[in-house]
Amino acid sequence: MKRVHVPEVEDWSLCPDWFRDCLTRQIRVMCRVMGYEHAVASVLGAALEGEQDPHILDMGSGAGGIMPEVLKALRARGGALAGVRVSLSDRFPNRDAIASIQELQIDGLEYLEVPIDATDLAAAPEGVKTMVNSFHHLRPAEARAVLESAHALKTPILVFELADNRLPFALWALTLPLGLAVTFFISLLLTPFVRPLTVRQLLFSYLIPLVPLIYAWDGQASYPRIYGASDVDELTAGLDDGYTWTSGHGENHRGQKTGFYLLGTPSAPRGRGASDT
Repeated sequence: MKRVHVPEVEDWSLCPDWFRDCLTRQIRVMCRVMGYEHAVASVLGAALEGEQDPHILDMGSGAGGIMPEVLKALRARGGALAGVRVSLSDRFPNRDAIASIQELQIDGLEYLEVPIDATDLAAAPEGVKTMVNSFHHLRPAEARAVLESAHALKTPILVFELADNRLPFALWALTLPLGLAVTFFISLLLTPFVRPLTVRQLLFSYLIPLVPLIYAWDGQASYPRIYGASDVDELTAGLDDGYTWTSGHGENHRGQKTGFYLLGTPSAPRGRGASDT
């Protein structure tokens, strides 16, 4: 498997929830700038086509990620998608994140207070399952368990990552110093656009720059952790009975290919679907 599990600070149990939220809020700003919500919506729109009451259960939502923006992008497509609903969830629900989502008061958007284990979907609510920018946090055995659970229940699932793991690991390591410097600077630029912009966010961004430092490290560390095209082939091996797997790229608001996705959908028994990777 090409993927390499480089450590991320966000995964550490000692990382406080409030600091993790500071990081994810910056990611949301970056995603809006890059148009990632449109890239996710471009794939989800096809997965939800024909649904009478379209519903999405997002798993590993953390502080909410970009799903509020994805919901708006889907509804803008009109038709049946105008009534699409999104339920955010996590294995360890963050109470502050739940409160923040509730404060947004977006119709059709909720954050479930009950834990949802993506590796065991039998008790999960109905709907298309999604994991947006969170699948790379799982080690291969857990990642396989998520896909096996979706396959066993014949429920659609979309895994979407904000980048594609194409660089050889040696090249990633060689360019890491430059990547860290650029991402650190980008973090400083993004901070004024974070909402809500808290005193902690400002304090640990400009006075004690821990947020941009960790944002830079975790952002760079996430690339080699992403399951690329060859990796998802390995993860989905043997899971094609009555199920179709497709992989490729979404399109942002400028029509540019961006991100990398793996989509599993129930089907008549046949081989793996076409891929544009």
